[in-house]
Amino acid sequence: MGNQTPSATARVPVSTYRLQFNRDFTFAAARALADYFDALGVTEVYSSPILRARPGSPHGYDVIDHTRLNPEVGTEDEFAGFAEELRRRGMGLVMDVVPNHMCVASPENRWWQDLLANGPSSPYARFFDVDWHPPNPKLQNRVLLPVLGDQYGRVLENQEIRIGYRAGAFHAHYYETQLPVAPRTSTIILALALDELRAHLGDTHEDVLELESVVTALKNLPPRTETDPARVRERRRETEVAKRRVARLVRESNEARKAVHDALARANGAKGDPASFDLLEELLDSQAYRLSYWRVAAEEINYRRFFDINELAAVRVEERPVFTAVHEITFRLMKRGLVTGLRIDHVDGLLDPEKYLGDLQRECAGILGHGRAAAASAAATAGAQTPGAAADEGAAVQAAAGAGDALPCYVVVEKILGHGEELRAEWPVHGTTGYDFSNLLGGVFVDTSRVAAVRDFYREFTGSAVNFADLLYESKKLILKVAMSSELHVLARRLDRIAARSRFSRDFTFNSLHDALAELIACFPVYRSYVRRRHTAVGAEDRRLIQSAVRAARRRNPALSRSLFDFVASVLLLEDPKGLSPKERDERREFVLRFQQLTSPVTAKGLEDTAFYRYYPLASMNEVGGEPDVLGVALHEFHQANERRQARWPHSMSATSTHDSKRSEDVRARISVLSEIPAEWRAAVTRWREMNRGHKRIGDYAEIPDANEEYLLYQTLVGAWPLEGLGEANRDEFAERVRQYMTKAIKEAKLNTSWINADEDYERAVSDFVTAALAPGDDNAFLADFAGFQRLTARCGMLNSLSQTLLKTTAPGLPDFYQGTEVWNFSLVDPDNRRPVDYARLRALLGSLGGDGAGDPAALAGRLISEPEDGRLKLFVTSRALAFRKARRELFAAGDYVPLAASGEHADSVVAFARKSGA
Repeated sequence: MGNQTPSATARVPVSTYRLQFNRDFTFAAARALADYFDALGVTEVYSSPILRARPGSPHGYDVIDHTRLNPEVGTEDEFAGFAEELRRRGMGLVMDVVPNHMCVASPENRWWQDLLANGPSSPYARFFDVDWHPPNPKLQNRVLLPVLGDQYGRVLENQEIRIGYRAGAFHAHYYETQLPVAPRTSTIILALALDELRAHLGDTHEDVLELESVVTALKNLPPRTETDPARVRERRRETEVAKRRVARLVRESNEARKAVHDALARANGAKGDPASFDLLEELLDSQAYRLSYWRVAAEEINYRRFFDINELAAVRVEERPVFTAVHEITFRLMKRGLVTGLRIDHVDGLLDPEKYLGDLQRECAGILGHGRAAAASAAATAGAQTPGAAADEGAAVQAAAGAGDALPCYVVVEKILGHGEELRAEWPVHGTTGYDFSNLLGGVFVDTSRVAAVRDFYREFTGSAVNFADLLYESKKLILKVAMSSELHVLARRLDRIAARSRFSRDFTFNSLHDALAELIACFPVYRSYVRRRHTAVGAEDRRLIQSAVRAARRRNPALSRSLFDFVASVLLLEDPKGLSPKERDERREFVLRFQQLTSPVTAKGLEDTAFYRYYPLASMNEVGGEPDVLGVALHEFHQANERRQARWPHSMSATSTHDSKRSEDVRARISVLSEIPAEWRAAVTRWREMNRGHKRIGDYAEIPDANEEYLLYQTLVGAWPLEGLGEANRDEFAERVRQYMTKAIKEAKLNTSWINADEDYERAVSDFVTAALAPGDDNAFLADFAGFQRLTARCGMLNSLSQTLLKTTAPGLPDFYQGTEVWNFSLVDPDNRRPVDYARLRALLGSLGGDGAGDPAALAGRLISEPEDGRLKLFVTSRALAFRKARRELFAAGDYVPLAASGEHADSVVAFARKSGA
């Protein structure tokens, strides 16, 4: 298969192309495009998640069933047809795996529905990370469901919650939300029906006796807190029997059917009669869940979520049964030879990423038939860091680089690396999905000699001298307060129990421990550390990170006791006091692992979804994994990073655009041009502010939009402006895209509006400003002035994009292309970057290159440069570079990376290196 030989281990791609599957782009559609991907020069298609997702999902990350493919995308046979068509062409398929979470907002998530029906006795209770014993006594052995749009009482008496019947069972309905009524509690309704039926038919009628028997059986079911396996099986067996008996009775008896429906009508209450809802409230209060107003989630939610999204519940993939269930289809497709590589989503959300990845590779070794040697290699790699001490960094790096080629399966992880952070050498993977490379490469196109002028003007225009480190700290504190305070409370309770066990720490109050934890999380310098449960000492890198956070927290909180931070640090650094019992030691390790799971989402939400939307002197630097206060990358840093990459992670992905990008590569390439013309940019923005001043609305305290938001708008227009200009055919669509982007941006910033507390008047004022600025007419001086300025940035941005494409394809790592970015693509953050791709057009453009350029490529390139607007110029560079790399795969996989120095007047504008194989 391609470059794969029967005796080889992982099939390592030469290049990848990311596809977003959904109901508008199916397996059948992808199969029909296999010849296009092949002709483009990519060797692997890299798919979005393909398991059954919430109906209508545009992206597939909201999985509701890990045991089925998404029927909206296609059947397993259709997937096989697509994969086999790729295989026939010598191509492979990398599959996106989502091991962290599931969507629980759909009634079709049978795992979650079973948990809600049966509570701790559900076989799926261990699948989800639920705290069954939180401090709130009303939540003992219950799950908080913050799904209501208003206070519970108002929703209840407004008849927005209704009980319905179907096929022998009862369900609670709140608009599209459907929740099970536990079998034992359904006797509240069935008892009413029984009374009516008895009144009509008498005590001895067979229908009465049957329903009475069912009610008795249900009342005698083991309680939902019962976890003994035999009793749980009894509960499930008798529940199914009772369900079938009720269904048969309702189906065959008119009187029973009427009695059940009359009971439902009584239970659902009468609007205007508050007392009539008491029965419904009693029924809901007896469930294994508690319905609540959605605003309660931040403080009381007792299941771990994906970030702060209530609809996405974390799964405990560290448990073997969960691991097996989550990967059921993935492993089946691998056994069939249909999947050749894996991309692991959000690896930092896992309790123990290294263990998970080791388990994954060991499973792949058995599936792919590479035998004991490969399995042993995977196991050895997974255990490179021995308990008790961190492995020598240099030796571990070399071991991982060598082991990468011996791993059974090609695996990359979605891992966002902080400044100066390296991917953990002991992980049995081939690298990351490429955010680190994207920011490294993007920084090369920033003129570092002039960025001070850009930063100075930004401060002058916005009137704010922001220190980004302080801004990030405050943003993370905000997330802990308004979005993830419940997770922080749970962690603080764990720490409080640990503190109470020692005479030296028992006097620390819960509040002080809570505050110290919040400070340490807000000061944590990267997304997370990776201490493992089996470790007895913390590795050098993790020790450095923890100590850095402690020092920063002390510095920011001089009034807090130093001993408080010392205590928390001692737990995180595994400095166990003498005399601990095994249970006490396990409790401390569990705290450390949970701490690590929390720092990651807080950093992601604080940095990417808050700070990035508050501070943007040069918005092209505000990319996932980037640092907005570090404007540009020096050439020697670029070369050094590539040399390290070739030595350590030669098979890591090299991305420039992804489905999660804040801006596409072409948008960023244009915005970076501003760093080269700071004087012209200053003059233009100053003019535009005056031209558009009349479109602003005066709010309670200031103008709308504020200066910072206006500055973002102008950068956004520079980056996303249509190549063909703005005219009747595209004006409305473009204006709407920009309005939607600006609304999302100001909500994410959480300064003047937010997702939680939307200020619709403010949002409308910003949208109106965008509409007025883009309105046609001779009286709109801004449009004409902007168009003249934009022509320069667009032309220079094209050159940046072409250079970026060529560098990505030839530098160490595997070039990754996001769908549609092989031509000019000026998309903004999702959902804008998930718009359909016109593959018919792309196929035609690529075909024209083959015909026109076969005889004289130089002449073709000249024509394309003179007329670059249709995108064929970028497509030409992409396809030719991919073909060159594909033909020399060994050179790029294993060849040396040799930086080259340029000379002459414009030497500073040249990035040059050689790829060398052999002597």
